[in-house]
Amino acid sequence: MSNPIVAILGRPNVGKSTLFNRLVGKSHAIVSPIEGITRDRIYGNVEWVGKYFDLIDTGGYLPSSEDKIEKAVRYQGQLALDEADLILLIIDGKQELTSSDKVLAEMIQKSNKPYLLVMNKIDDLQYENNVLTFIKKIFIKLLC
Repeated sequence: MSNPIVAILGRPNVGKSTLFNRLVGKSHAIVSPIEGITRDRIYGNVEWVGKYFDLIDTGGYLPSSEDKIEKAVRYQGQLALDEADLILLIIDGKQELTSSDKVLAEMIQKSNKPYLLVMNKIDDLQYENNVLTFIKKIFIKLLC
Protein backbone atom coordinates (compact mmCIF):
# COMPACT_ATOMS: atom_id res chain seq x y z
CA MET A 1 0.00 0.00 0.00
CA SER A 2 1.42 3.38 -0.97
CA ASN A 3 1.63 6.43 1.24
CA PRO A 4 -1.03 9.15 1.01
CA ILE A 5 0.04 12.10 -1.12
CA VAL A 6 -0.17 15.72 0.07
CA ALA A 7 0.29 18.53 -2.48
CA ILE A 8 1.31 22.07 -1.56
CA LEU A 9 -0.26 24.68 -3.87
CA GLY A 10 -0.19 28.48 -3.84
CA ARG A 11 0.85 31.53 -5.80
CA PRO A 12 4.54 32.53 -6.02
CA ASN A 13 6.50 33.33 -2.87
CA VAL A 14 4.00 32.35 -0.20
CA GLY A 15 6.40 29.85 1.41
CA LYS A 16 5.55 26.55 -0.28
CA SER A 17 9.16 25.40 -0.65
CA THR A 18 10.07 26.52 2.86
CA LEU A 19 7.19 24.48 4.30
CA PHE A 20 8.16 21.53 2.10
CA ASN A 21 11.77 21.62 3.35
CA ARG A 22 10.66 21.84 6.99
CA LEU A 23 8.33 18.88 6.64
CA VAL A 24 10.82 16.65 4.80
CA GLY A 25 13.56 17.69 7.24
CA LYS A 26 16.15 18.82 4.71
CA SER A 27 16.80 21.51 2.13
CA HIS A 28 15.54 19.64 -0.90
CA ALA A 29 13.59 22.47 -2.58
CA ILE A 30 15.32 25.75 -3.45
CA VAL A 31 14.06 28.68 -1.38
CA SER A 32 14.51 32.18 -2.83
CA PRO A 33 12.84 35.59 -2.70
CA ILE A 34 12.93 35.51 -6.51
CA GLU A 35 9.68 34.26 -8.04
CA GLY A 36 9.66 31.30 -10.38
CA ILE A 37 12.52 29.22 -8.98
CA THR A 38 10.35 26.12 -8.44
CA ARG A 39 8.90 24.99 -11.75
CA ASP A 40 8.48 21.24 -11.62
CA ARG A 41 6.95 19.12 -8.91
CA ILE A 42 9.39 18.15 -6.16
CA TYR A 43 8.69 15.04 -4.08
CA GLY A 44 9.69 14.17 -0.55
CA ASN A 45 8.78 11.69 2.17
CA VAL A 46 7.50 12.78 5.55
CA GLU A 47 6.99 11.01 8.87
CA TRP A 48 4.65 12.93 11.15
CA VAL A 49 3.73 11.48 14.55
CA GLY A 50 4.17 7.93 13.33
CA LYS A 51 2.31 8.45 10.04
CA TYR A 52 4.02 8.52 6.66
CA PHE A 53 3.02 10.48 3.58
CA ASP A 54 4.53 11.74 0.35
CA LEU A 55 4.69 15.49 -0.11
CA ILE A 56 4.70 17.45 -3.38
CA ASP A 57 6.08 20.98 -3.67
CA THR A 58 4.84 22.95 -6.67
CA GLY A 59 5.75 26.19 -8.39
CA GLY A 60 3.83 29.41 -7.89
CA TYR A 61 0.44 29.21 -9.61
CA LEU A 62 -0.50 32.20 -11.79
CA PRO A 63 -3.83 31.36 -13.45
CA SER A 64 -4.02 34.01 -16.15
CA SER A 65 -0.42 34.30 -17.33
CA GLU A 66 0.27 33.50 -20.97
CA ASP A 67 4.01 33.08 -20.33
CA LYS A 68 5.20 29.71 -21.65
CA ILE A 69 7.05 28.78 -18.42
CA GLU A 70 4.18 29.89 -16.18
CA LYS A 71 1.79 27.77 -18.25
CA ALA A 72 4.09 24.79 -17.67
CA VAL A 73 4.14 25.57 -13.92
CA ARG A 74 0.32 25.61 -13.92
CA TYR A 75 0.31 22.24 -15.65
CA GLN A 76 2.67 20.82 -13.00
CA GLY A 77 0.39 22.21 -10.30
CA GLN A 78 -2.65 20.60 -11.90
CA LEU A 79 -0.82 17.26 -12.06
CA ALA A 80 0.01 17.56 -8.34
CA LEU A 81 -3.63 18.40 -7.57
CA ASP A 82 -4.82 15.39 -9.56
CA GLU A 83 -2.33 13.10 -7.83
CA ALA A 84 -2.96 14.32 -4.28
CA ASP A 85 -5.10 12.80 -1.56
CA LEU A 86 -4.95 16.07 0.41
CA ILE A 87 -4.16 19.62 -0.75
CA LEU A 88 -2.54 22.37 1.29
CA LEU A 89 -3.42 25.82 -0.08
CA ILE A 90 -0.74 28.21 1.17
CA ILE A 91 -1.51 31.93 1.28
CA ASP A 92 0.49 34.87 2.57
CA GLY A 93 -1.26 36.12 5.70
CA LYS A 94 0.44 39.53 5.53
CA GLN A 95 -0.91 40.43 2.11
CA GLU A 96 -4.37 40.93 0.69
CA LEU A 97 -5.89 37.98 -1.12
CA THR A 98 -5.12 37.98 -4.81
CA SER A 99 -7.13 36.75 -7.74
CA SER A 100 -4.64 33.86 -7.95
CA ASP A 101 -5.46 32.84 -4.36
CA LYS A 102 -9.17 32.88 -5.17
CA VAL A 103 -8.81 30.97 -8.44
CA LEU A 104 -6.73 28.30 -6.69
CA ALA A 105 -9.24 28.02 -3.85
CA GLU A 106 -12.07 27.53 -6.33
CA MET A 107 -10.08 24.98 -8.32
CA ILE A 108 -9.26 23.04 -5.16
CA GLN A 109 -12.87 23.03 -4.02
CA LYS A 110 -14.02 21.79 -7.43
CA SER A 111 -11.57 18.89 -7.14
CA ASN A 112 -13.72 17.47 -4.30
CA LYS A 113 -10.55 16.49 -2.47
CA PRO A 114 -9.88 17.29 1.17
CA TYR A 115 -7.89 20.48 1.64
CA LEU A 116 -6.48 22.73 4.32
CA LEU A 117 -6.03 26.48 4.12
CA VAL A 118 -2.57 27.32 5.49
CA MET A 119 -1.86 30.96 6.27
CA ASN A 120 1.84 31.57 6.24
CA LYS A 121 4.00 34.52 7.32
CA ILE A 122 1.86 35.48 10.30
CA ASP A 123 4.79 36.17 12.59
CA ASP A 124 3.15 39.14 14.27
CA LEU A 125 -0.11 39.33 16.23
CA GLN A 126 -1.34 42.19 14.04
CA TYR A 127 -1.93 39.70 11.21
CA GLU A 128 -3.88 37.10 13.18
CA ASN A 129 -7.22 38.74 12.42
CA ASN A 130 -6.58 38.08 8.74
CA VAL A 131 -7.26 34.38 9.35
CA LEU A 132 -11.03 34.72 9.68
CA THR A 133 -11.20 37.41 7.02
CA PHE A 134 -9.43 35.18 4.50
CA ILE A 135 -11.52 32.14 5.37
CA LYS A 136 -14.67 34.17 4.78
CA LYS A 137 -13.39 35.66 1.52
CA ILE A 138 -12.14 32.39 0.08
CA PHE A 139 -14.12 29.47 1.40
CA ILE A 140 -17.36 30.74 2.89
CA LYS A 141 -18.13 32.74 -0.26
CA LEU A 142 -17.60 29.68 -2.43
CA LEU A 143 -19.86 27.54 -0.24
CA CYS A 144 -22.84 29.93 -0.44
